[in-house]
Amino acid sequence: MTEPAWLIIARSHIGLKEIPGPTHSNVITGWLSKLGAWWREDETPWCGTFVAHCMQAAGLPYPKDWFRAKAWADYGALLRPERLAPGALLIFDRKTASGRSVGGHIGFYVGEDKFCYHVLGGNQSDSVSIARIVKSRCIATRWPKDVPVGAGPVTVASNGGTISTNEA
Repeated sequence: MTEPAWLIIARSHIGLKEIPGPTHSNVITGWLSKLGAWWREDETPWCGTFVAHCMQAAGLPYPKDWFRAKAWADYGALLRPERLAPGALLIFDRKTASGRSVGGHIGFYVGEDKFCYHVLGGNQSDSVSIARIVKSRCIATRWPKDVPVGAGPVTVASNGGTISTNEA
């Protein structure tokens, strides 16, 4: 089965990086403009912007507060973890070392290993990339409403890669 359109769009941006300092990525600021954001810089966390861009480009709706990762927790329809398919939206909590919540993160499911989801997202090491994020941080798994879910979970080798703990 082919990947959903929004995931194909997301994959086309792998490697895109924000630009540190006073200059900003024209691609990211273009997304912000098209989505109607009131800011035009790539220093503000942009994982929600990336997901909203992909959904918008695929002709799908997105939440009013698309720029807030946790605003996606009620998007579309619930997708149980055992039914995850490439393109599922995964919403994560971010906490300080003391356990205080300091925001969230959102990206697209592309696979999983025993302990982590493999997530294609924006603002992961300041770029669009695939990161390993511990499953226990996931607070919601969603799928666009009225869109058929593709094949089930994809198990991949962990290769002992780095685990993302604070996406930015």
